[in-house]
Amino acid sequence: MKKIIIAFAIIIANFTIEAQVKTPQSSPKSTIIQEVGLTAVEINYSRPSARGRAVFGNLVPFGKVWRTGANENTTVSFSDDVIIDGKTLKKGKYSLYTVPKIESWEIIFYKTTDNWGNPEEWKEENVALRATVKPETLNKSVETFTIGISGLDNNFAFLEIYWENSYAAVKFEVPTQQKATANIEKALAGPTAADYFSAAQFLFQSNGDNAKALVYVNKALDMSKDKPFWYNRLKSLIQAKLGDKKGAIETAKLSLAAAEIAKNQDYVKMNKDSIAEWSKN
Repeated sequence: MKKIIIAFAIIIANFTIEAQVKTPQSSPKSTIIQEVGLTAVEINYSRPSARGRAVFGNLVPFGKVWRTGANENTTVSFSDDVIIDGKTLKKGKYSLYTVPKIESWEIIFYKTTDNWGNPEEWKEENVALRATVKPETLNKSVETFTIGISGLDNNFAFLEIYWENSYAAVKFEVPTQQKATANIEKALAGPTAADYFSAAQFLFQSNGDNAKALVYVNKALDMSKDKPFWYNRLKSLIQAKLGDKKGAIETAKLSLAAAEIAKNQDYVKMNKDSIAEWSKN
């Protein structure tokens, strides 16, 4: 029995060692994170190498949908809506597929991203956007498949694809002007109710200037049409901290009523408990 246990332990040990062995991937993964204007762009893909093989027209047939890389989907994500070929591509994450041809390439942004390579069933309704670009011939061969983002401008950039002697790029436009203008207008308009609430919350939680915290939470309430129950909850806590138990109870009652309407039982309980505690003195 002892020999069996020892043998079993050796097998497990050997299996553990084997499971920890790592070898290089033939198509290593790569991630590109790039800010274009005020828009975040991220590309995740695997990079196969030619290794003496003819690529386009052979390894990658002309006229057929190509996974644009290796292994799982090559994905591209945009944090904002972008414009490609005069069409809007909604913000989000997409699989990148291409159809290489001698005279043109189709660049396809596909809605599902959990395929291994091409989808088992290609569904045209999953095509979020399709653009046609003219490829160029490089004067130097690129051994390893490469995707990049270049030609950076505040308002646009190019998603570029290189392999072998082929280069294809698609321009995408980002809404920098609109976002920057909105940010400027927001800043010039002054703090929002949420800004004042956050400031009051920070001062209260960090044992800061609670008199100033009360001013800030009052500003938040004045600017808020709905008077959120969590705003009044914070105000009641600040009032109690400042020694105004009577005022704290009245404010907690407002928070309690709003929390009951919203059916938020956590705030209902917290307010009831606080009212009971503050009513003892």
